[in-house]
Amino acid sequence: MTMMASGIRMRRPTAGDGSRVWRLLRTAGGLDVNTPYSYIMLCDLFGDSCVLAEAEGEPVGFVSALRLPERNDTLFVWQVAVHPSARGRGLAKAMLRELLGRRTEIRYVEATISPSNGASQALFRSLARERGCVCRVTAGYAAELFPKGQTHEEEERYRVGPL
Repeated sequence: MTMMASGIRMRRPTAGDGSRVWRLLRTAGGLDVNTPYSYIMLCDLFGDSCVLAEAEGEPVGFVSALRLPERNDTLFVWQVAVHPSARGRGLAKAMLRELLGRRTEIRYVEATISPSNGASQALFRSLARERGCVCRVTAGYAAELFPKGQTHEEEERYRVGPL
């Protein structure tokens, strides 16, 4: 568990946090919100590679990530959510630092980011600068892969490392 100067506490989530994380994702906006069950499972089964940030006992940030099975030295970040009240304080990067501090075997951080998501692009580029490494952007998931009738931008793959 880590405490930021702003009084925000970061910790490993548990299954009991799943529904609170789901509500945070709905409030944070800008992300695909999945079922409450998926967040319960993430917090339970992948808690070691996720971070929950709380202020006064309420969730204000969440990072969901997992190690890639075929590349154990790579942490794939799925979602980064910050409550509107906690934005502009560096919380997203602090949560990534918290994860990387726990997982010393991680040499690369990856994520897929849509071209319109400037905040996430800046986050991963900033992480690369902070760690003195490169951030490579390659093709990720084409818009055509998403279900017909849904509008979804392509997702580009960002790869930061080696750390």
